[in-house]
Amino acid sequence: MVSTPPAAVSAAAASAAGRRDSHSVESLLSVAVEVFNVRGYDGTSMEDLAKAAGITKSSIYHHVSGKEELLRLSVTRALDGLFAILDEPGAREGRAADRLEYVVRRTCLELVGNLPHVTLLLRVRGNTAAERDALDRRRDFDHRVAALAAAAIDEGDLRAGLDPRLTARLIFGMVNSISEWYRPGGRGAEKEAGELADALTALVFDGLRNRA
Repeated sequence: MVSTPPAAVSAAAASAAGRRDSHSVESLLSVAVEVFNVRGYDGTSMEDLAKAAGITKSSIYHHVSGKEELLRLSVTRALDGLFAILDEPGAREGRAADRLEYVVRRTCLELVGNLPHVTLLLRVRGNTAAERDALDRRRDFDHRVAALAAAAIDEGDLRAGLDPRLTARLIFGMVNSISEWYRPGGRGAEKEAGELADALTALVFDGLRNRA
């Protein structure tokens, strides 16, 4: 029987550790979100993630507990970005219609700037605990936006007779649809995002505002 020299064993172990550590949680998250958005979360296996990352499944488990943890990290990032908008001065100060317009515009910019994670958030269906938690937070966000719409209607800046919840749903249906067709072009992401947000808010609020 031929024994392996200790130095060779150490080198092999170091090489294996290097391969294992070639990814961080952040880099694995980037890979996972891309795969989830292409294959769907339910249609993605740990084997799929390992192949996409170029590592073994056991190496992934060295960093995270499984694919649901990666999903939770992604949708939490998207939701934290959206809720942060509601705490900005533009969303908290002034007339409700202006605050609502600010939130809509900033949400467009957040969606474009955080496109992979927001896209994944918009596709969750509630089949796991992470998805159900995300849906609960999305509903909370929607309710807060609907409350802004209701205040704007009460103040007379939006057309009388509008249903606040329906108004919020229609607005964000339009905003969220951006994730399905928008792809960054060659004119600069920041400029493109600004133009997109300007166009959408103009379209929405030219129709909603009370011109009397």
